[in-house]
Amino acid sequence: MNEPTPEPERLSRKDIVGVQSQRLADMLQAIDGANPFWTERFRAASLDVSKIDSLDALLLLPTITKTELADDHIQNPPYGTNLTFRVSRYSRLHQTSGTTGEPMRWLDTPESWDWIMRCWEQIFRIVGLSPDDRIAVPFSFGPFLGFWGAFEGGCRLGNLCLPGGGMNSQARLRMIEDNAATIVCCTPTYALRLAEVADEMGIDLAAGSVRALIVAGEPGGSIDATRSRIESKWGARVFDHWGMTDVGALAIESIEDPASLLVLETECIAEIIDTESGEPVEPGTMGELVITNLGRIGSPLIRYRTGDLVVADTEPNSCGRELLRLKGGILGRCDDMLTIRGNNVFPSSIEAIVRRFDDVAEYRVVVETRRAMQHLTIEVEPTPGTDAVVVVEKVSSAIGDQLSFRADVVPVPVGSLPRFELKGRRFHRKDAE
Repeated sequence: MNEPTPEPERLSRKDIVGVQSQRLADMLQAIDGANPFWTERFRAASLDVSKIDSLDALLLLPTITKTELADDHIQNPPYGTNLTFRVSRYSRLHQTSGTTGEPMRWLDTPESWDWIMRCWEQIFRIVGLSPDDRIAVPFSFGPFLGFWGAFEGGCRLGNLCLPGGGMNSQARLRMIEDNAATIVCCTPTYALRLAEVADEMGIDLAAGSVRALIVAGEPGGSIDATRSRIESKWGARVFDHWGMTDVGALAIESIEDPASLLVLETECIAEIIDTESGEPVEPGTMGELVITNLGRIGSPLIRYRTGDLVVADTEPNSCGRELLRLKGGILGRCDDMLTIRGNNVFPSSIEAIVRRFDDVAEYRVVVETRRAMQHLTIEVEPTPGTDAVVVVEKVSSAIGDQLSFRADVVPVPVGSLPRFELKGRRFHRKDAE
């Protein structure tokens, strides 16, 4: 009798490396000479890609940045030259969110989209999806890749999937309640916004049907204070997820390891490098995540510098899987770090403090240069009925205690700060306006 094929995320470390090496060689063979973008890069580096048949040999290829991809799109509109096939072979268009620059259009063939579906099949297994689960996706379903994959992946698995496009928050909450949804997919920011609206509507989310939220798009899912607030409001488990329009859906938190991310290593090759030297960092040391995806043959990325800062966990995975685990998830972004009075500060560090206070409904950080030094002003919006002076004092004191500098913390009127359905944009650099 044939032995059952192991699920990809359950392979041994040796087998994972074997799969990665074979898929890398197959991908390079498929795109060399067919994909103008990568063929030009191979020739410019004087590389014979047929010799790249192992993970060590992959290091012969140069890394690539989002700026280089964006320049290619600008020079070769509308899709750039990272296309392995003629445009008529592609069936889907998505677009980057534009958080760190101009949006880029990204095309997928049916085969590449099937790969994204297989990634989501693994993600759903790792979070314990059952046939009885009903998946609500309160998402705009615009060109941003977001949770398109989650919705269609759930449909392919046979789960009831509830699309939330074209609805306001009140209608989405009613959809979740009326259909007894058990899993919600959204950004951490929108999970908190839905909880705020539910309070206004008199809906007790914690007493409802939702048992889990899969959140992505920003670091909140791995920030203790943010995930605790979401879990308290919803009475449900938060699972952090990582992916990008450029590379696909490639990491998820497991049931056993809260606030860390497992990388789907049979679908990609992950490296962690020093942001300055580009050399690999020692395990347990923070560095920049570099990704080579292995199933998006129509528009692949090879040694792509994501800009996300991570640390490889050196402890064995509690879930028994041998996949790379990123301790604490995404810790910050290379381009988001601020230096305030000699202290290196990431937006996630401030969120981790502000979200500890339930009487802060929303906040915004304004960054400006004063006398050649960066300065922070934190605007806090108190919840209705709370004392703004007390809220300001608590936040100001916590910032000083935890981050070792004083920030200007100022109150703003209830309801005055913007709310977000996708990624929250709470950091504003006044010098760049």
